[in-house]
Amino acid sequence: MIFTTLLSLLVAVVTAAASPLQPQQLEVITPRITSPTESDCWAPGSIQNVTWDTSRIPPAFVNNTGMIMLARPETTYDKNGNPRMTENLNYTNPLATRFPIGTGHQTVQIPIDTPPNNGYVIVLFGDSGNCSPKFKIRK
Repeated sequence: MIFTTLLSLLVAVVTAAASPLQPQQLEVITPRITSPTESDCWAPGSIQNVTWDTSRIPPAFVNNTGMIMLARPETTYDKNGNPRMTENLNYTNPLATRFPIGTGHQTVQIPIDTPPNNGYVIVLFGDSGNCSPKFKIRK
């Protein structure tokens, strides 16, 4: 009886170990930023509301915390002349941190020393980074 039980247990362990592992499906959320829009023009020092679409955020991710950064993408070129997009993210001074992604909005203040430019974007980090359309910052 003990031999049969041990043999059954050994067969179960060997069968489980021989089974192929199923790849784990990872969900990545990239909510579409709805504000700012391409037609927006924000001023340095102004308080702005960044918004994003929450309709496709799975319930398990609603309380993930986010971070918002201001970036000014530009094209640079490597030594062979190939274009490369750089975002110029200000990692040391995010506009907002530790807010729940599921809220769909966050108030931020544009730094007073932000130079005028037509090509800024807001980058929303939570589970993944997502960029807004380019917008302007003007005094």
